[in-house]
Amino acid sequence: ILNPPQVGILGLHAIKERPIGVAGQIVLRPMMYVALTYDHRLVDGSEAVRFLARVKELTEDPGGLLLEL
Repeated sequence: ILNPPQVGILGLHAIKERPIGVAGQIVLRPMMYVALTYDHRLVDGSEAVRFLARVKELTEDPGGLLLEL
């Protein structure tokens, strides 16, 4: 629930081993769920999706932060 003056809340869940399919095999990989709650009156949905995609990229490769100008 958003409380004024909040515009959004980013939720990062625990990293846990979860089964996924890789090349026809079921393997365990560390995964984390990420959730974003935001006020649709102030934030456009496409911008929110781009933000979550960027968070995902930087979480998977934190070295990318050092290479940005």
